This record gives sequence, structure tokens and C-alpha cells, in this order.
Amino acid sequence: MRLSIQIGWWALLVALLIACVTPTPPHSLTPTPPPPPPLTPTPITRLYPLPQLASPEYGIQTFLWWHVDNKTGGRDADLVRDLGFGWIKQEIPWAEMMHSRGDQYDWFRSEGVVKLAEERGLKLLARLGAPPGWASAEAPPGLPVAPDDFADFCGALAEHFAGRIAAYEVWNEPNLAREWNGQMPDPAGYVQLLKPCYLAIKQADPNAIIISAGLATTDCGVECASMPDMEFYQRMYEAGAAPYFDMLGAHAPGYMNAPEVSPDETQADEFLQSRVWTFRHVEDVRALMVANGDEDKQIAITEMGWTSDLRPDSPYAWHAVTEAHKAEYLVRAYQYAQANWSPWIGLMSAIYIADPEWTEADEQYWWAITRPTAPGEPADVLPAYTALQRMEK
Repeated sequence: MRLSIQIGWWALLVALLIACVTPTPPHSLTPTPPPPPPLTPTPITRLYPLPQLASPEYGIQTFLWWHVDNKTGGRDADLVRDLGFGWIKQEIPWAEMMHSRGDQYDWFRSEGVVKLAEERGLKLLARLGAPPGWASAEAPPGLPVAPDDFADFCGALAEHFAGRIAAYEVWNEPNLAREWNGQMPDPAGYVQLLKPCYLAIKQADPNAIIISAGLATTDCGVECASMPDMEFYQRMYEAGAAPYFDMLGAHAPGYMNAPEVSPDETQADEFLQSRVWTFRHVEDVRALMVANGDEDKQIAITEMGWTSDLRPDSPYAWHAVTEAHKAEYLVRAYQYAQANWSPWIGLMSAIYIADPEWTEADEQYWWAITRPTAPGEPADVLPAYTALQRMEK
């Protein structure tokens, strides 16, 4: 009996040693699962009526800011109109409007952006962020800016452009440290910025649509100086975000996958092992909204697309596609959403009409559906532009 017990202990010890030295499969990350949503969602108090867009509506991001006073601004705004899209997404950088505390706002370029959109019958989604150095320097611990300072900017912009800017996206990818003043992402801290910004905009322009920040699609955490998007969304809800946005912002890169590929497939894939590598990861975000009792709201995709950076030395080559596939996939993404996500999908904004200053060294260059050309030169459109232009909308 004693011998058999000793043999049993030795066998257990050997098994444990083998388990400890078994190598992890290449490219294996253990995804951080999102925390389970509450079983009984807290009823959400709606401060203002929820807007509903057609499902979907079509938009694309532009870079008009530095070109409102030259031919490039008009040319690139024309490209959006001629695409048959109804929305321009454009960053309105706080830092370029108020260089020092107490300065008067410089409205020249923001006014130019709004006029370029208005003259072409386009709605404008203004992405808010890009704080001035003085605002970041005076930020409370854990936040990129002081909430009151940011709310002052949100309110001033909405008051100046009441009825002229259709929607505002509050910040960009706050689940990345590089977008959060170099600090680890903090969903509750983001809500501290979102709430006063929402209230300030609504007080000035009750009909404006407030979209929460689109998040970077990732399942990587502290080791990547980021927070998984699903965890960030859930913790936003737990911090009381729901009353303070009209649509939930999401990003939807397709990576190397066709738009119809299910997240179940990439989760089971030996190499990818995660649900985030698909355009349809948006469906996971929608399920989380519903679980939190927020099913009445639409999702606004504020970035979607595929990169074509196939250069051998590119860090993005592993998930890049050809220009032909980019064109095909973008069209199919819009078609899939129209067929399967109505009525809960709202605005779908692709990336990008290229910034004229980009070169091949810029990551964004390879996501664009046009190539950069100098001011005054004709546009250089890629197959994706032509395909989207011809797409039935």
C-alpha cells in the first residue's frame, strides 16, 4: 500500500513538471474575457430622446483642417459627395483652437470645415480630443485633461455651431494608453470626461448626436499598454455611462478576414485565437449593449476598413489585403450590415480620404481609399473608392 501511494505521488510530480515545461504555442495570447454583464440591468434614465439614423448611413473620414483655405479642401469634400456618402467625419482639434488657457477660440478652420460640408449637403461628425498642452499639463491624476476644461470646449463648440454640426464623437480609442495621456486606460475616468461633455453639448444644441469614443479592437491588456475593448465597454456601463451618449461608438477593422467571417471562426483559429480580428466583432459589442439594457441605442462605426500594406518589412503585412480585396470587402461590409444589422446599426464611417501630407511611411496611407496628392492636383482614387461609389446605397 505504501509503495503504491509513493508511486502515485511520483507520477503526479512528473506530470506537473511536464506541464510546466510544455511550450506555449506560437503567437498564443490568452484573451482577457470581458467581465459578465449584470444579470438584471439597471434601468437607464434617458435625459434626451434617442436619435435614430437610417440603417445604415454612409460616411468617411477626411483631413480638411489644414486645407479649408486651398483647393484641396474643396476637392476632398467633393470626393465624399461624389462617393454618394452623406457624412464627413473630421477631427476638430482643441489644441489648434485654444493655445493657452483664457485665449479666445480661433474659429477660422473649424468654420471652414463646417462650410465645406454644408455647401455639399453633407452632415458632419466632429471627433473631439487632441487637447492643448496646457490642458494636459493641468490634468488630474489618471485623466488626460480636467473634465471641466474639456466640457468648456465641448460646450463652446456646440454653441458656436448649433444646428450645423450633426454629431460629436467624444475622444478616440481611450482604451489605449497612447490616447490616454500615456496612462493606463480608465473606463470610469473616461466617463468623467464623457458626462460633462455630453451635458454641455446638449445644453447648447439638444438635437446634436453624441457618440461615445470608438475603441481599438484588442484583447490585449497591460502588456500592450491597453485594455480589451469588451472590458472597457462593460466597465463604462458599470461606471454609469449609459445616459451620457446617444450612440455607442465602435471601430470595425476587418484585418485579413472577409467581412462575413464570424468571430467564432477566429476565436477557434489556431493562429488568431481571438474574436477581435473580424469586422463582425461589432456583433459582440451589440450583445454587450443588449445585456446592459441599452438595446434601444444604435451603434455608430466611426472607423472601418482594411489595410493594403503588403510591404515585406511592414509590421502590418501579416493582416494586409490587396487593393482589389480592400475594394470588395468594404462594399460587402456595408452590404452585410444593411442585411443583418438593421435597425441597430447607424452611421458607418470608413477610413480614409487620404491626408495630402501622408507618405508610404504613414500607417494610415495604406488604409485610405485615395492616394495623397498635392494641393491643386487632381484626386488619385483607388479601386475601393470606385467600388464604393458604384455601390447601391
